[in-house]
Amino acid sequence: MTPTIAALAAAMVACSFLSGIFGMAGGMILLGILLAVLALPEAMALHAITQMTSNGWRGLLWLRYVRWRSAGGFLAGSAIAFAVWSVWGYVPSTALTLVLLGFAPFVVRLLPAGLKPDPARPLHGVAVGAASMILMLLAGVSGPLIDTYFLGGKFERREIVATKAICQVCCHTAKLAYFGGLVTQAASLDPLLVGVAIVSTVAGTSLAKPVLERLSDAQYRVWAMRIVTTIACVYIAQGLYQLAIAAN
Repeated sequence: MTPTIAALAAAMVACSFLSGIFGMAGGMILLGILLAVLALPEAMALHAITQMTSNGWRGLLWLRYVRWRSAGGFLAGSAIAFAVWSVWGYVPSTALTLVLLGFAPFVVRLLPAGLKPDPARPLHGVAVGAASMILMLLAGVSGPLIDTYFLGGKFERREIVATKAICQVCCHTAKLAYFGGLVTQAASLDPLLVGVAIVSTVAGTSLAKPVLERLSDAQYRVWAMRIVTTIACVYIAQGLYQLAIAAN
């Protein structure tokens, strides 16, 4: 194993450990690391593989906590948006997409109590699932919106992590199908690197399980909301910076 692969393995364990606890943030950090080490096509393909592995394994670890009616509504909305977007195929600028992605969770928080989406209500899941899929196909991620949606309900921490994992593994699979080039890029990756990525992701996710068990729901929500806010602000800053450069 080369020093580069060893370093990437350590990063993948750490990032999947973070995602395993909160169901968020690890993928965003890992993408930055992969882009710094690998060429863009390989980085995006490997990121898709690790995210599908991470969410899939997390869903299996907490399978008995999945709220299937909530997941079903979310995935129905995602499927509708995927079908429509595949025909329309509109692609805005990267900068605008980042700004929209960053502001999405703040919009949800500012809604009146009676209008805030509730993950326990499947019809709300259809609307949020559609919006999340659109963001996924535009930006490759939709985490801040999904995170805010599930944190806004009354699910306990394991239900949030489990249900969100099922939703996200389906969304990442759809992204892989939509951006068909990722499949070809994944096939060109070093098999050793792919194997190490899968093993490291499973290991980090598994190590996070006892930590999540020890957290209280209150602690989970406080830290999860802080992480969502930080990620959203980063997206907004990146988007505004790119818009400013384009304007000049």
